[in-house]
Amino acid sequence: MTTLHDLYDQQGQSPWLDNLRRDWLQDGTLAGLVAKGIRGVTSNPTIFAKAISGQDTYDHEFGSLISTKSVEDAYWDLVVGDINGALTILRPVYDSSQGGDGFVSVEVAPSLAHDTEGTIAAARDLHTRIDRPNVLVKIPATPEGVPSIQQMISEGHSINVTLIFSITRYDEVIEAYLSGLEALAASGVTDLSSVASVASFFISRVDTEVDHRIEAAAGRAADGEKLLALRGGAAVAQARLAYKLFTERFSGPRWDTLAAKGARVQRPLWASTSTKNPDYPDLAYVDTLIGPDTVNTMPDGTVADFLDHGTVARTIDSGIDEAEGLIAALAGAGIDMEDVAGTLETEGVASFAKSFDELMQSLTDKANALADG
Repeated sequence: MTTLHDLYDQQGQSPWLDNLRRDWLQDGTLAGLVAKGIRGVTSNPTIFAKAISGQDTYDHEFGSLISTKSVEDAYWDLVVGDINGALTILRPVYDSSQGGDGFVSVEVAPSLAHDTEGTIAAARDLHTRIDRPNVLVKIPATPEGVPSIQQMISEGHSINVTLIFSITRYDEVIEAYLSGLEALAASGVTDLSSVASVASFFISRVDTEVDHRIEAAAGRAADGEKLLALRGGAAVAQARLAYKLFTERFSGPRWDTLAAKGARVQRPLWASTSTKNPDYPDLAYVDTLIGPDTVNTMPDGTVADFLDHGTVARTIDSGIDEAEGLIAALAGAGIDMEDVAGTLETEGVASFAKSFDELMQSLTDKANALADG
């Protein structure tokens, strides 16, 4: 037994891996991590860009694919292949947990982040191509993405909602999930248990942006030192308030009606949980956000750190008053968390789009080289 097993068995939090590489599917690395307690996998365009561009594992298959397909179609074939491989490895976890874990996430193209109908079409296509019960299609929680999420849930598809940065948007995501389930039930579906969803709340990037704003504000404030003392606290505080909202929204008559039909809660997923600031502890966004009905998806380095020296204890709902006070103090200093969220959402969408575009260019160059060769 490892600390990852303890995290799930003792505290009800599922540790997932935020990385996917083909060589890990082939050499037993992913299977080994599952044996150590990893219960799911998340991917995104940046992860696939690093995996495909950073090794020659894909070259032979890519060369075969581009003889009959476009570069982008060949890319999606590579991605679907990796997702299917990971789904097979995680399927025993899915089965043993009665559909509670064992998921692998794949994201729609980042160019669709502001295209509701395009996202719906792409999500349907991925669910058709990867017809496995433990696949989650990732849809960003942009204003245009939220209606797509509701539509997918209403059709009975399982969704990982990604790029959530604010409590307000998170509340909209929960509403989309509940409304989608209600529409699915109204269509005549009597058992809602096959629909799964997680709401991916990004953590470390919040502190990076807020700390920057704190430092700028401190230079103008009479009590600058007091303001500087708030650095490194906003991300965890906001996540704890998000969990408080989760417990409120997934209780009461409305939720009870859905739960009676087998509906599963949409678990908060803590994403971007590696520490970006070297001055902060390496598990600053893991040890502090442990609680039932949650997921923490960690890059492999953070998984190794938690296996080595993680602390398994319920922390997600400790210090709620302090969390509210910190957010209020930031507002008093002119730091608007909604504006922070808007900045981070824009940057997050742009970052994934940039990774995707760079990978397409890299693959195009590779295809041209193979053609010339």
